[in-house]
Amino acid sequence: MKPNRIYLSPPDVGGAEIEFVLEAFQSNWVAPAGPNLDAFEEDFAQLVGSKHAVAVSSGTAALHLALRLAGVGPGDEVLCSSLTFVASAAPITYLGAKPVFIDSEERSWNMDPALACAVIERKAKAGKAPKALVLVHLYGQSADIAPIKACCDQHGVKLIEDAAEALGSTYGESSPGSFGLAGIHSFNGNKIITTGGGGMLVTDDAEFAKQARFLATQARDAAPHYQHSTIGYNYRLSNIAASIGLGQLTRLSGKVSRRRGHFKAYAEAFKGLPGVTMQPEAPWGQSTRWLTCLTIDPAVAGVTREQVRLALEAENIEARPVWKPMHLQPVFAGAEMHGGQVSERLFDQGLCLPSGAALADEDRARVIAVVLACFAAGR
Repeated sequence: MKPNRIYLSPPDVGGAEIEFVLEAFQSNWVAPAGPNLDAFEEDFAQLVGSKHAVAVSSGTAALHLALRLAGVGPGDEVLCSSLTFVASAAPITYLGAKPVFIDSEERSWNMDPALACAVIERKAKAGKAPKALVLVHLYGQSADIAPIKACCDQHGVKLIEDAAEALGSTYGESSPGSFGLAGIHSFNGNKIITTGGGGMLVTDDAEFAKQARFLATQARDAAPHYQHSTIGYNYRLSNIAASIGLGQLTRLSGKVSRRRGHFKAYAEAFKGLPGVTMQPEAPWGQSTRWLTCLTIDPAVAGVTREQVRLALEAENIEARPVWKPMHLQPVFAGAEMHGGQVSERLFDQGLCLPSGAALADEDRARVIAVVLACFAAGR
């Protein structure tokens, strides 16, 4: 009989969420509108330090809206981190634009600022600056925002931050996602907080937020009948889902603390293993350690990332490779790519370990034991 399944990052919900959901049911607010939806937006905006927040059905929907309102359209170029989930890049193509992928830097695993700025400057000099840049904050670690923002501002490139994996992290004293024209967050079931699926667009621009909310509700004009002057989307978050989000926000700091605790325990257990390097924490802020990530150099370790992953799976433990870079994805074959060595190495050697806030200490010990045994057998 197999031991219980240990998942990578399952949802973690509790009593506070139930209370808010019950309140919504009892008041009959079971629609994509309602007091808990309004409160969720207000509380979230305050939490991340943005003036406005618009709750939508997914982080992907939020990014789609942000790019459209940034003026991205057919034939435009949009710079994007290559080492990320496909949802960071797919909305670029929804609008007929072309993604231009940028490699990572070693300090944070996020977009290399020097490389991104060199590409922007070269394209601007040629008379075709990118329309926008999607800056991903990966695995709970903020990218180095300041140099990228300065370059974007200088050349009129709209900065959109993908903070889907970084709620609760910091860049200096501020929240990633609050620096650009807009930031997006995800509430998928595996994220730091969840609404059972959902997302948030944040911005300091009141008109931008107003238009995002308008487009997210099918772009219905102000008329007594149903009238539409432009195409919108069915992207609004429900009041029920927002109720879950309100409860999750009350527990955010504890969730971050728990995930950082997992990372610390893994790092301590693996500090003597040859060829193992934990994902660094960049000097400009604190990571949430949404997922504990590490790399395994097979030339030094004597085992590969994949051997370790399969050993974990054999014990009913979910672990996954680091994101496969976008420039290696079949769907983006032929896309423009700058650099690639860093993100390719991280994909080849990178492993994500179970890191959920609800992960029990004894289950984490199971994960550690399997990894240590794998190294002992491999050497």
